[in-house]
Amino acid sequence: MLAPDAWVPLAEVMRPHGVQGELRLRLFNRDSDLLLDVEEVLVRFPEGDEQEVSVDAARRANDAILIKLHSVDDRTAADGLRGATVCARRGEFPPAEDGEFYACDVEGARVRVEDGDELGQVMELKTYPTVDVLVVAARDGGRPWEVPLVDAVVKGVDLDAGTVTLASLEGVERA
Repeated sequence: MLAPDAWVPLAEVMRPHGVQGELRLRLFNRDSDLLLDVEEVLVRFPEGDEQEVSVDAARRANDAILIKLHSVDDRTAADGLRGATVCARRGEFPPAEDGEFYACDVEGARVRVEDGDELGQVMELKTYPTVDVLVVAARDGGRPWEVPLVDAVVKGVDLDAGTVTLASLEGVERA
């Protein structure tokens, strides 16, 4: 698991909203309300610079969030943040429900088949319209694997041990 003070990307700045410096964010997880409750975020610019900023206000707007950051007071300043990534500290996340996990916590986990060898390491979680998949960097250096997050394929995820155990390779494909 990530350290509580680690910054986790949650959204991308799409565009300014109005003339008062409010930003329209595209959430990486449309169901997440985490950015509505945080007091501070990290803004990560496309060129690599980062800046911690206080949140003055945030509200829902359909499947997006509108956020007002401290010192971003007009449309021009807001437009300068277009394309930046907005991050929150891992420690701000609510506890996961039983049997659930956050994508940021499974990244880096070792993937193995039950009663078998290690296949690789989780690089990321991708969401498709019909299924979420773990993208796994192959241990043998080959192309990455996509492992569907379904009970028939994934037997278990142990965040404390940093492992994902597959019940079967059926349904697993090279990306």
